[in-house]
Amino acid sequence: MMLETFRNVFKIGDLRRKILFTLMILGIERIGTHIVTPGIDTAVLAEGFRDLQNTLFGLYDLFAGGAFSKAAIFGLGIMPYISASIIIQLLGAVIPYFQKLQKEGEEGRKKIMQYTRYGTLLISAMQSLGVAIFLQSIQLPDGRLAVPNPGIGFQLLTMISMTSGTMLIMWLGELIDQHGIGNGISLIIFIGIIARFPAAIMEEYQQFSIGQRGLLAEIMLIALALVVIYFIVLLTQGTRKIPVQYAKRVVGRKVYGGVNTHFPLKVNTAGVMPIIFAQAIMFVPSTLLTFLPDSDFFLSLQQLFSMDSWFYWIVYGLMIVFFTYFYTAIALNPVEVAENLKKQGGFIPGVRPGKKTQEFLDNILTRITLPSSIFLAIVAIIPAMLAKWAKIPYSLASFYGGTGLLIIVGVALDFLQQVESHLFMRHYDGFMKSGRVRGRRG
Repeated sequence: MMLETFRNVFKIGDLRRKILFTLMILGIERIGTHIVTPGIDTAVLAEGFRDLQNTLFGLYDLFAGGAFSKAAIFGLGIMPYISASIIIQLLGAVIPYFQKLQKEGEEGRKKIMQYTRYGTLLISAMQSLGVAIFLQSIQLPDGRLAVPNPGIGFQLLTMISMTSGTMLIMWLGELIDQHGIGNGISLIIFIGIIARFPAAIMEEYQQFSIGQRGLLAEIMLIALALVVIYFIVLLTQGTRKIPVQYAKRVVGRKVYGGVNTHFPLKVNTAGVMPIIFAQAIMFVPSTLLTFLPDSDFFLSLQQLFSMDSWFYWIVYGLMIVFFTYFYTAIALNPVEVAENLKKQGGFIPGVRPGKKTQEFLDNILTRITLPSSIFLAIVAIIPAMLAKWAKIPYSLASFYGGTGLLIIVGVALDFLQQVESHLFMRHYDGFMKSGRVRGRRG
């Protein structure tokens, strides 16, 4: 059944072209992650970056697909674009001008996209300057520098290279949106995370081959991975369907409305953003402590904020719960939903339109967000627990949860949903015998 479905995918000329175009663009992006910015000693950089993996720089390197640790021209990755998008989204919640743009349809969306591009350019320029200064500060105990010839010339060259690289990645993502299949930006992040998987598997195989881990332990790890992925799929696809009824309206000789439908509230409205926010904040102390002089006080703080401490897990989990509610409140406003339903003549059976509908939606959203936030916190902490108790290299443990696995599952489901849409339009069977894969675009 599955092999037949894959054959059907490539029987459809338009779908085949879209998939091949997407793969070509992703291949170009991966090439860019290996082109190092001029003026850097890569051997010194690799050794100097080894102690910074579990810091804010390691998180950034995850989203840059390993390009940041290599100081490649794509070293900033797509993060400046994501940062600009989040800032614009937050502005839309507090500034009337951006609220107006969000309601103007296609024209408003184009203006918001243009502002996002300008924001990406500005953030990229500032971050690339910071990266240049950071690279100049890397020095090994034997005196070797990561940047043999530091100065304003290197800083300007790094700014131009990395800013151009980020703008190129953004353009490649838009090309996938226009001519490929799937969400371009999400797929670029996805392929960067997946690129780490073969090296992690090889590292685990070496441990197995020298007898550090037995066959039973490996089977249990595979089973745990499948269980975690299963529950993440449930979380990603889970929705609470709110029944909605539209009143009948007679316009001339035509009758409009009078239908029963539902409004889907996603269980995980916030997606992966709470983990990203919480992880970025939790990495700040450990990042700063790496640059402070060694002392008993600073060493005790460093242990407190290390990823294998109970204090880190508890604070990290609580922050994820907080940011889940925070981002859900930004992403879905019950007031707007209630107003739109009222304007369209819709109402929830048994609930009065207007303020009562708003309170009803807010109450349901609060209740379904709680288990979602707790599950996100557990998933985020699983890699650190496995690294500490099962002695699994963190490069592999990161695929058992956290930001990386949530992005992989979410993007894969979204991609499958779009492929299935093409198959069903041409009367082919999809990847599932019953029902369609419900991606994140529900």
